[in-house]
Amino acid sequence: MLGLKLPTDPRWVNIVEKNIEEILTDHAYCEQKAASTAISLIVTHPEYSELVTEMTALAREEMAHFKMVHDRILERGLTLGRDRKDEYVLKLLTFFPKGGSRLTNLTHRLLYAALIEARSCERFRLLSENLEDRELAEFYRSLMVSEANHYTMFLNFARKYGDRKEVDQKWQNLLEFEAEIMRDLGKKETMHG
Repeated sequence: MLGLKLPTDPRWVNIVEKNIEEILTDHAYCEQKAASTAISLIVTHPEYSELVTEMTALAREEMAHFKMVHDRILERGLTLGRDRKDEYVLKLLTFFPKGGSRLTNLTHRLLYAALIEARSCERFRLLSENLEDRELAEFYRSLMVSEANHYTMFLNFARKYGDRKEVDQKWQNLLEFEAEIMRDLGKKETMHG
């Protein structure tokens, strides 16, 4: 359903289980960054009223998810660690060339966001099905549905604002590029790495 070309190795969950504090910290910051992305899209593209409406709702939802993750950190007697660079996202952002029209930049940002949400959804599914900690597994199952909805929303906006044929080709190319990135990742207790 997500169109990902290279699934995450299920053994990634074993790494996560040994580093719950790290994955929760990384996840919390992923939610905060997703909210920031939504706000940034509002600021840079206010002329797209439907996008602004949806991004307003998304920013609220992502910050609610941040709070949910932070609450779980506190419940476990832990503290939110420091944010660190997301190697996956940094590599992903090198795919599209810099420059171009505002519309081209918008569609590229929407495609990046769709792919990040798709990968998050896939990782949440793995966690929900394989974590021994059942409370945490259920938590990730509940978030998985949201991530799938976010993925389709971003992809649909890219198709709406950009040329559909061109956007679909870029999406396929981006999926291929992401698969190459993923060959070197999946060995850390981070949501995407």
